[in-house]
Amino acid sequence: MQITAYKTHKIKPKESLLTILDNYLPNLPPKSIVVITSKIISLCQNRVILKKDVKDKLALIHQEADLYLEGDYTEKYGICLTMKNNLLIPTAGIDESNGNGYYILYPTDLQKTAVEIWRHLNNRASNQEIGVLITDSHTTPLRRGVTGIALAWCGFKPLFSYIGKPDIFGSPLHVTLINILDSLAVSAVFTMGEGEEQTPLAIIQEAPKIIFQNSPPSEEEVQSVTITPSEDLYAPLLTSVAWKKGGGS
Repeated sequence: MQITAYKTHKIKPKESLLTILDNYLPNLPPKSIVVITSKIISLCQNRVILKKDVKDKLALIHQEADLYLEGDYTEKYGICLTMKNNLLIPTAGIDESNGNGYYILYPTDLQKTAVEIWRHLNNRASNQEIGVLITDSHTTPLRRGVTGIALAWCGFKPLFSYIGKPDIFGSPLHVTLINILDSLAVSAVFTMGEGEEQTPLAIIQEAPKIIFQNSPPSEEEVQSVTITPSEDLYAPLLTSVAWKKGGGS
């Protein structure tokens, strides 16, 4: 698998995302996947608030979160644990890194945006097989540091199933699925970086196990990637705390 990151100018609020893609991405090779960091989508959507205009950051987090937790840990760690778009994330995804005085909020309509980008690039590439992946950095419980996670996609199947396939001893596998979206996101976010690299775009080529599609994912496919807290392997943790509804729910 080959990943190439692309440097852009410093993206400002209200810029045209499609123009940015056209200006910086080369002609797309067949069977390539275009990766875009969610932060520049937020900027293009003008999902920003000047930090000096925010009197209560915690209130802003509660407003943006779907669910949030209260407690002394907020003061201890300077974060608020939240759920946003069915993801367990700190501070409702609000970010100030590389923000130049702004709080950058989570983008809206991410799956719709991924489809719009895919259609634009697919038309530009004469309808060849391509994919689109929108990513963000993400923390993992009990692990230090950040990796990548997928927020939305289009143009390829999101999961690869081993169910019914044999293991190395010929026994059939019963539950194993590979999350292609997050697997690609981890590699792409690592390549694009988190700081002064200024490379919010990337192209993935020769990724294994990719099945391209010539239409946007169905609602059933979109839902197949997520799981509810009560069904999750970590349900004993996720459902044993007093989640409060935020303004985003």
